[in-house]
Amino acid sequence: QVQLVESGGDMVQPGGSLRLSCVASGFAFSRFGMNWFRQAPGKERELVASIWGPGDTKRYTESVEGRFTISRDNAKSTLYLGMDSLKPEDTAVYYCNMQTQIGDSITEYWGQGTQVTVSS
Repeated sequence: QVQLVESGGDMVQPGGSLRLSCVASGFAFSRFGMNWFRQAPGKERELVASIWGPGDTKRYTESVEGRFTISRDNAKSTLYLGMDSLKPEDTAVYYCNMQTQIGDSITEYWGQGTQVTVSS
């Protein structure tokens, strides 16, 4: 079965950096686009970054553009999110996500999440 396991969350000071990892199993990792979402307390879950296609096309939400970098290592079935210049508003639980679609039916898979706290 599909499994996504995140790690790398921590508490850091504003301006600090972190790299999150998501180890995937149970599917052909290299064939699927992957996403990072986050959810802050009292807020809806939001899409942070996506990577897809043979050329590793990347897209970011505006608030993290230029500070976060999504990447993948297909040999290790691992997705990464590099985060620089962290701000208190980046505090959230970060989730790895993969979606499959057959016809009109979409199935989403989620990891358990990893907590990122940015505070002085």
